[in-house]
Amino acid sequence: MFTVTVRDHLMIAHSLRGEVFGPAQRLHGATYLVDATFERPELDEDNIVVDMDLAAREVRGIVGALSFQNLDDHPDFAGVNTTTEFLAKVMADRLAARIHDGSLGANAQGLTGLTVRLHESHIAWADYHRAL
Repeated sequence: MFTVTVRDHLMIAHSLRGEVFGPAQRLHGATYLVDATFERPELDEDNIVVDMDLAAREVRGIVGALSFQNLDDHPDFAGVNTTTEFLAKVMADRLAARIHDGSLGANAQGLTGLTVRLHESHIAWADYHRAL
């Protein structure tokens, strides 16, 4: 399996409901390092997995739509705990939609999988992997 990863970062504010979250129940900021990994079993006719520039642009668009926002006030997340795991899935699903609509180019239709990794810190992160 071949993979290509592009990276960005996301800065948000949110609070999490439930005793399990301890002090994170209060409004706090979070800065995530975002890795989006694209996979396919064979390289395309240009010997690439995906156009890295297009991939980076689309990841930036998804990140930019969420950055510098209080997710507690975001209509897409009303009543939802915006955990790291949850946000990784949201970002992967939004990126998959952009792959399917052709935003990453026609050759991206040959991608078979996508993983979004959100690093909360240098010692903790969460992944969401999905088939395409």
